[in-house]
Amino acid sequence: MSNFWNLTFLLIAVVLVISGFSGAIGAIVAVSGVFLTVIFWLVAMYNAFIRMRNNVKDAWSDIDVQLKRRYDLIPNLIETVKGYATHERELFEKVTEARTKAMGAQNIKERQQSENMLTDALKSLFAVSENYPDLKANENFLELQRELTDTENKIQAARRFYNSNVKEFNTAVQSFPQNMLAGMFNFKEQEFFELKEEAAKEPVKVNF
Repeated sequence: MSNFWNLTFLLIAVVLVISGFSGAIGAIVAVSGVFLTVIFWLVAMYNAFIRMRNNVKDAWSDIDVQLKRRYDLIPNLIETVKGYATHERELFEKVTEARTKAMGAQNIKERQQSENMLTDALKSLFAVSENYPDLKANENFLELQRELTDTENKIQAARRFYNSNVKEFNTAVQSFPQNMLAGMFNFKEQEFFELKEEAAKEPVKVNF
């Protein structure tokens, strides 16, 4: 807060010097105008920071919804694959473990790392499915693959929207003179959320 008052007093001093300390009423009006201008700027910028921070939170909520949908699809996917690839136990455990870690992530950095691990595990699962023609033709498996592909596309879209809001917020936090206000009210830069490309691919429709 001291930075704000330092800037205010500096502006007042400049006005007084320019006025040459003549015309007491005019000087008081000018000083009051400067003070009110600074106050209005402070309020406007504070509200702008609140709006941008809320936009970041709302955008993250969209990501969270799609990630939870992804978690819900995975158990059914594993069970379906198990019916055809019973000896791939280690791979099933790897996917399950990655899903559990992702669901238990406590912050964006942990979520980012665990989601990328889960993506890698799912890629391995779909790679294995290529060795089982009957599985690839299973309608339930194909539907789960489509749903997972759709969900991952939505995750990527939500991620891009989130990152655009983070960029706007961080730019404001870093820019002068907004950075002075950000420091006063403890507005801190937000983390970007980066993910690997989706694990599932839209199944190719084969017509006989």
